[in-house]
Amino acid sequence: MGETIFDVPVVPYHSQWASPRLVEDIVTGRIPASEDPQWASYGAADPDEYAWWSWRLCGVACLRMALEYFGHTAPPAMEIARACVEAGAYVRHDEGLHGLIYAPFATWAEARFGIEAEVRPRLTEPELRTALEGGRLVMLSVHPSIREPATEPPGTGGHLVLAVGATDRALVLHNPSGFFGRSQEYAHVPWDRLGTFTAWRGVVLGPGR
Repeated sequence: MGETIFDVPVVPYHSQWASPRLVEDIVTGRIPASEDPQWASYGAADPDEYAWWSWRLCGVACLRMALEYFGHTAPPAMEIARACVEAGAYVRHDEGLHGLIYAPFATWAEARFGIEAEVRPRLTEPELRTALEGGRLVMLSVHPSIREPATEPPGTGGHLVLAVGATDRALVLHNPSGFFGRSQEYAHVPWDRLGTFTAWRGVVLGPGR
């Protein structure tokens, strides 16, 4: 008998890079992000601005997916990034960027788009399942190597994915830094492997008013 499959919704996908097909080449260093031919669609001023931000906007990609799923028009990635800086959800510093900082992000997202954004500093597997079965989506903190679930990550957290559904055996993810045709859309991460990658914290998103 096959596994029981909960309803997994059709959720639009966005990579954190403008060209989903090029993610593996960019992540592995075969090409610099500044050579992404679709960089302008990001809303960046130039390829260098795009390249700097593209490595850091996994959370923005998750929000854009959720917005479209809940019936909103998702602004370009850089428009959201700039708004998050103003809201204190991203803090630039000499060595990079602090963020995504959940509390100011959730407050801003609710006010700007009218969606629900509940910060969850600690999630359990049953709570994650319940949120998804209730029509929510979950921005979940994981290690970026989750794109290859058989690997052993050096730690947990550091990257955000969008949990879109569940089966008896696996959490179903849209991964903003997943590899095209392998681990971007509806990537299945077995429940017995999920704890190896996740920090069990994130933001639960709902349709709101």
